Amino acid sequence: MTELKRLPTLPGVHLRNEIAKISHRLIELNHDRRLDKNVWDKVELARHPERPYTLDYIHHMFPGFIELRGDRCFADDPAIIGGLAAYMGRTIMVIGHQKGRDLAARARRNFGMPRPEGYRKAQRLMNLANKFGIPVLTLIDTAGAYPGVAAEERGQAAAISQSLLCMARLDVPTVAVIIGEGGSGGALALALADRVIMLENAIYSVISPESCAAILWKDAEEAHLAAQTLRLTSANLSELGAVDAVLPEPRGGAHRDHAAAASIIKQALEENLRELEAMHPQARKRQRLEKFRQMGVWSEGGLTLF
Repeated sequence: MTELKRLPTLPGVHLRNEIAKISHRLIELNHDRRLDKNVWDKVELARHPERPYTLDYIHHMFPGFIELRGDRCFADDPAIIGGLAAYMGRTIMVIGHQKGRDLAARARRNFGMPRPEGYRKAQRLMNLANKFGIPVLTLIDTAGAYPGVAAEERGQAAAISQSLLCMARLDVPTVAVIIGEGGSGGALALALADRVIMLENAIYSVISPESCAAILWKDAEEAHLAAQTLRLTSANLSELGAVDAVLPEPRGGAHRDHAAAASIIKQALEENLRELEAMHPQARKRQRLEKFRQMGVWSEGGLTLF
């Protein structure tokens, strides 16, 4: 650009306008790169290996937690943790995705990607909570449901859709908190709740950035661009109305202070449960269904609908 400006002015040759256009475009590109970096920083924070997982929050929030295992059909899936907990004078059902800290734990928990039996376990626990009038808390942190052949053979898609149906029909108060990655239907299966809350540095999208880039640009290296296009940050999703609230994290991220992050979620949970418990179950259910029905924008016959 400096060299262009130094070129001598020739009769009939007008470089000034072209130089201005190029300068403006360079400013736009640099701005796009900064936006891209900010978005990717959020992706990396959501995936940070020291970020608190479901069991970490349970440790700080629910002493005396009793884990319940198995789907009563095939097996127990360690990628989803669930059980009963005492909380502020009430009993609640806590269900969440669980990743592992070391390689052995990650393999055992399938990197937090549930199989069908995981979702069926979650359904069993939610139905149990509904039977006894116990509120449900879900903690969401998964790259997505496990896409392997064995999972498909055991009905992965059906298990996810049944989880959605189960949550839609619950009479008890439900709160979902996206604590890390909220990936695709694997996350949504536990997120059809009365209140959907998201931590500041969590992400939530219909597909992972890498998979999106591989499909749209045939190159997983374009994941940074995909992440920006997906609008998966908490700020984006709050603006779109896909989440009800965004919770601040401890300075530097939740991985810096697990106890402080748990305290923030605990306070938000109590506030939302008090509000939801004051509502009639049928009114609460209607509000839940209407909230999800109103999400999204589409066109029909040239008319944009919301």
